[in-house]
Amino acid sequence: MSTGRDQTIGYLSAAGTVAIWTGFILISRLGGKSALTGHDILALRLGVAALLLLPFAGSLPRGAWRDMRLWTLGMLGGLLYGVLVYAGFKLVPAAHGGILLPGMQPFLVAGVAWLLTRQRMPRERAFGLAFIALGVGFAAQSYMAGSAWSAAMLAGDALILSSALAWAFYSVLAKRWGFHPWLLTRFVAFSSALVYLPVYLLWLPKQLDAVPMSTLVLQGLYQGLGATIVAMLLFLKAVEKLGAERVGALIALVPVLAGVAAAPLLDEALTGWLLAGLVCVSLGAFVAARPIARLVPAAVPAPR
Repeated sequence: MSTGRDQTIGYLSAAGTVAIWTGFILISRLGGKSALTGHDILALRLGVAALLLLPFAGSLPRGAWRDMRLWTLGMLGGLLYGVLVYAGFKLVPAAHGGILLPGMQPFLVAGVAWLLTRQRMPRERAFGLAFIALGVGFAAQSYMAGSAWSAAMLAGDALILSSALAWAFYSVLAKRWGFHPWLLTRFVAFSSALVYLPVYLLWLPKQLDAVPMSTLVLQGLYQGLGATIVAMLLFLKAVEKLGAERVGALIALVPVLAGVAAAPLLDEALTGWLLAGLVCVSLGAFVAARPIARLVPAAVPAPR
């Protein structure tokens, strides 16, 4: 059973994850506005992450490269998620990504957890998710009402929703299999880079020379260091201490926080719908993420 100290570490880690993922929405929107392709941004993310983690490659446990569970997590949380999310960001406004990616995580994680474990959702958590749904709906109203819908936009939404589903499976399986966050962070970065970068270099279109160096540095460092390494470590630590469903509920704060931050930083409108969404999602995340005393947590496998 988790202790008070574990709870504190878990919530601090979740708060750091929320902050970095809020920035991820904003930085990715900047990248989407540039001439960079989604392939370029993913290559910068994986290349920088693998390069920074390279000094720690030799300390991977013996047999890690033969562990199919690690490869499954690497392909889900590193490669598939990245391919889908950056392809989606090129087709739809970043606000759609904020709503469909972190905003849908509580529901997708709960669904995946039920699919894999058949564990029923406690009434208290379902009540919190209802408030989150209302808040995400309010936040979405700010953007959806005036959107010019098209086949490309629907395809982009489908891509981002698919990336959210890939991340939900990654979250639940990472908790279930109990790999140490540091091991998983390194392996996800290395395995994704090994599979993706040769394909990118040989066959995929590139626009790296079409943007200033400052754009490459910003995207490379934030996506590769912040989102891939720091946020991954914090996220996995939060899942280890709190569980995937409670962390997923807290992640639901990202779309409305990104919307509020985009007002001064990206000159986007701050509407009453968005403010109402912030209140509802905040309340729902608080209720859904609270410890439920009557539940006995499942044993977490020893880190390996």
